[in-house]
Amino acid sequence: MKKQRIFFTGGSGKAGKHVIPYLLDQGHRVMNVDLKPLDHPGVDNLIADITDSGQMFNAMSSYAGFDELEPGTGVPKFDAVVHFAAVARILINPDNETFRVNAIGTYNVIEAAIKLGIKKIIIASSETTYGICFSDGQTNPNYLPLDEEYDVDPMDSYGLSKVVNEQTARAFQRRSGVDIYALRIGNVIEPHEYQTLFPHYFKHPEVRRRNAFCYIDARDLGQIVDLCIQKDGLGFEIFNAGNDHNGAIIPSKELAKRFFPGVPLKWEMEEHEALFSNRKIREVLGFKEQHNWRKYVKGE
Repeated sequence: MKKQRIFFTGGSGKAGKHVIPYLLDQGHRVMNVDLKPLDHPGVDNLIADITDSGQMFNAMSSYAGFDELEPGTGVPKFDAVVHFAAVARILINPDNETFRVNAIGTYNVIEAAIKLGIKKIIIASSETTYGICFSDGQTNPNYLPLDEEYDVDPMDSYGLSKVVNEQTARAFQRRSGVDIYALRIGNVIEPHEYQTLFPHYFKHPEVRRRNAFCYIDARDLGQIVDLCIQKDGLGFEIFNAGNDHNGAIIPSKELAKRFFPGVPLKWEMEEHEALFSNRKIREVLGFKEQHNWRKYVKGE
């Protein structure tokens, strides 16, 4: 496996602070570009704002650490860009600011990467693109399981910004020919949250309806990002980034029938197969789940 020099935005956030250690463990060098540094051994940090195009060009053509001055051969080029930086959801900033930061920031990051000749770009999209999570009232999907062929239709500023980002990525891929992969990341779960959150989810499954009962272990997300880094030649692709099963103890068909009545099933589902389908990452990237919730909490 080739060890790579990775430019990672938003690595100090909930997902990034687990993904970066995973990448470091694979032997990659990672520079975290964020508004605050990540305090973790081995990670390089640079404070920069994704909404400033000049800062992105400058940061992406920067030394990662003092040791890179020693060879005297100039600034090494990054092998890959992983873009996670964003306003994390609605109701943190005003809607227009959420959209501005997420859409303009993603444009700036991808543009800089393309024009600096970086050949692999991975961006964080979201399960909110499917239009259930932040909808006004209860919304039923057109079908289940949710897969990458779905006609995504959010009504909120956050989900909309992620749809725009996917189209931005697609446009830049067309003009450049490089690999750009968009990960529709499910509800991120940190290791400690199995004990603090999942017992409540099991007693009150209705609270997970807006997420279509999906989750992605932050460490498994690290594996997915690394698989994307290693997988070349796909052009523009969208991948759901979720775990194999639902974050619920109720079997999938019953879950769908109870909480999404009348919604057709696209295929015959396995007993606990996720309603937020991860078939594509398993089949195309070779993802093998390591952190099913059943390892960490009892279902009953």
